[in-house]
Amino acid sequence: MKIENIDNGNTFDFGKTSAEYAKYRDIYPKELYHRLYELGVGHKGCSWLDIGTGTGVLPLNMYLYGADIKAIDISECQIDAGKLLAKEKGAENIEFSVSPAEETPFEDNSFDCITAAQCFWYFDREKIIEEIKRLLKPNGIFVKIYMSYTLLDEIAKRSHTLVKTLNKNWTPGASGSKDMYNHPFVNGQLDIFDCKLPFTRESWHGRMIACRGTKASMDKETLVRWEKAHTELLSKYPKEFEINHKIYIATYKL
Repeated sequence: MKIENIDNGNTFDFGKTSAEYAKYRDIYPKELYHRLYELGVGHKGCSWLDIGTGTGVLPLNMYLYGADIKAIDISECQIDAGKLLAKEKGAENIEFSVSPAEETPFEDNSFDCITAAQCFWYFDREKIIEEIKRLLKPNGIFVKIYMSYTLLDEIAKRSHTLVKTLNKNWTPGASGSKDMYNHPFVNGQLDIFDCKLPFTRESWHGRMIACRGTKASMDKETLVRWEKAHTELLSKYPKEFEINHKIYIATYKL
């Protein structure tokens, strides 16, 4: 994928990180899922579409509520990883498929809710807005979510700086956080909260290797350099620690 205003127009591919994404990016706190459910996401009997689903983190954490879930992503590798996780969990009410979010195969007025987590700024804005309007039922809701570590913790700051040092084109966080204030529909409501998430050295390393600035965009030689340097960096800290994160939830009712 190549987008002019992200990473200075350099190519990135989350499909390269599917294994790490599936293992290390399922880190949303329970409070997020609680708030989504209160908004109407995932209720039994409702039809829910998760666009840009990646490995299906949101649906795989809320499928037990009983919604009829469709999960789409443009990356076949990500969808394959999501299907495998769903099979392992027995999540038979999630249907994964490869599809661009801007042009889906679903009929008009198909869904009670649509979600987009960690992805909305990657879409063609004009097309995705029209597609969401087409797909939602009357009084349906669209929810977009963004979560990012902050630089309040030394480990996060040093890890972040290391990626930026080796990948100067990486534009971390800016696209996601700015997008949460850019409301695509009327009657938008933005909810923001902070939380601390637990990590081990291994899980934090995995979380960082699954970000856009590392395996998704670095060449093999640079990635090896980053992994070696990051492993050495983490060896100087406790085996377990917490990292502060900020979570944004923007809700729109059509």
